[in-house]
Amino acid sequence: MSDLPPIAVLAGGLATRLRPITETIPKSLVPVAGQPFIVHQLRLLHRQGFRRVVLLIGHLGHQIRGVVGNGSDFGLDVDYVEDGTVQRGTGGAVRNALPALGSACFVMYGDSYLPIDCAPVWRAFQQNGCPALMTVLHNRDRWDPSNVRFDGRRVLCHDKRLTGTPGVEWIDYGLSVFATETIRNWPDPDPFDLSTLTGALAQRGLLDGFEVGTRFYEIGKPAGLAETEALLAAGSLPAAAEAGTMPA
Repeated sequence: MSDLPPIAVLAGGLATRLRPITETIPKSLVPVAGQPFIVHQLRLLHRQGFRRVVLLIGHLGHQIRGVVGNGSDFGLDVDYVEDGTVQRGTGGAVRNALPALGSACFVMYGDSYLPIDCAPVWRAFQQNGCPALMTVLHNRDRWDPSNVRFDGRRVLCHDKRLTGTPGVEWIDYGLSVFATETIRNWPDPDPFDLSTLTGALAQRGLLDGFEVGTRFYEIGKPAGLAETEALLAAGSLPAAAEAGTMPA
């Protein structure tokens, strides 16, 4: 039985960078290696030990419901929270979903494929006592522009505007854990971005970091979509993910 908390998956964006594909389908349903991307994503979440997923949907979200249903085909319990007609931003979307997420939750983006072992991430969050934890990759602008300064334990800054600044060599990997009270108490109205919250927590010394060694994959841009297609079409995950262990 998994002891991981729920994971909120942000799947409500307009996906303008993938147009014209996403004019008629949401990004989560973009075909990748012969199946809607969300099918690959949910299967990976199950292998990682998640059992409860909350999909935060907006643009064409009814199509996602039609494909995923209640999640039983993936061994998951899937709930849905709709953004509604107002602009919420990533932070506002998660805050809107808090009644479905309990006292702590993982958060990830609906266009991300993150082949890591998530159990150690959860243990680190439980042991370290910070209200939030961000997974980070020593990126050095390799996969995307770096946006994090990390000292080996804490995220010292998280700000996209600092790309290229000495010491900003890590990147937000796309998977975080929050004590949900931290999001509930954030004073900004909707819309607000989660990076505003994590940036503020980092400045106050309240954002733990967990370094991973396996690169991320994403389908938010055409180049990323092509890389993810190649990975999933090959039919195997990186060795670290298959083994369920973190890379050295």
